[in-house]
Amino acid sequence: MTEQPYTTTQPTGMPGARVADVDVNPDEALLVVKNLRTTFFTGDGAVHAVDNVSFNVRKGEALALVGESGCGKSVTAASIMRLVAPPGKITGGSVHFKGRDLASISERDMRKIRGDDIAMVFQEPMTSLNPVFKIGAQLAEAVRLHRDVSKKEAWRKAGEMLELVSIPDPIKRLDDYPHQLSGGMRQRVMIAMALSCDPELLIADEPTTALDVTIQAQIMELLASLQQRLGLAILLITHDLGVVAEFCERVVVMYTGRVVEEAPVRQLFASPAHPYTRGLLKSLPSVSKGDPSITRLPTIKGMVPSLTNLPSGCKFNPRCPDVMEICLGREPALMPVAEGQSARCYLHGDEADPERA
Repeated sequence: MTEQPYTTTQPTGMPGARVADVDVNPDEALLVVKNLRTTFFTGDGAVHAVDNVSFNVRKGEALALVGESGCGKSVTAASIMRLVAPPGKITGGSVHFKGRDLASISERDMRKIRGDDIAMVFQEPMTSLNPVFKIGAQLAEAVRLHRDVSKKEAWRKAGEMLELVSIPDPIKRLDDYPHQLSGGMRQRVMIAMALSCDPELLIADEPTTALDVTIQAQIMELLASLQQRLGLAILLITHDLGVVAEFCERVVVMYTGRVVEEAPVRQLFASPAHPYTRGLLKSLPSVSKGDPSITRLPTIKGMVPSLTNLPSGCKFNPRCPDVMEICLGREPALMPVAEGQSARCYLHGDEADPERA
């Protein structure tokens, strides 16, 4: 089967971005997630929301986790941060940050890492900010949790952080309550709070979901600028492939809690290897002149299956336009496709996943 390169959306990359191989040397990686499994114990049985997921993040790079809602992206982020609440539990694998396994350390040690070495920005800032406390008090508290400074020094740092994220009149805004700020301003406050203790890794979980298009662009430009200025590594969780094209260097595509494709961004957009990835890319609107007979964007048929009732074999086979008989048997392994690119698909070999024999 001959694949045609996709030209509807051409990633430009951020200035200075480097094209990285999928197999990052663990010695070069800041974060190493290996065979991570997170299970929710429900009345219908054990559900693996994250199932044997592996990827690495280099220092200073931007890596994207993409996929439809329900594919396990946010649970993966919560697992890295050890924020999975019962009935969920990490049941396998490891999460190494700077050589230290976060999955096995005590909760006390993990609290020292959260917000200090690894910070997280959530989807909806209004649910993350306390409505009864002023912005300055919340920022100052985040600083004092991890730094031995006075209230006055923490307040000064809070003002500096608001200035860093380009909030106008930052000293005045310290006395505002969250409801007095717009959605974009609240998200900037959350970014300021996340960066207040100079983390090395920022996890951004759909940071622009609740914002309009103009503000989305401003927030992503802000993150790109801060990444370059501060040398941040960023793990971006999103379903917006347009954002991925502009912002990230590598991308991991997830489906039903599994990694189905991983590649440098440019390579993924030019030659997607998994039918699911191709479907996601085809659904992007194009500004180029296309076939006038096509009046609607292509879609991926069906829906993401329930994790309590997954199909046998390849989990994408009920929706796949290229399904074959072998796809209905055992689940395929993540197989190499090209340099720096791998896909969980029998189009690229007949190797089954030994973990799911």
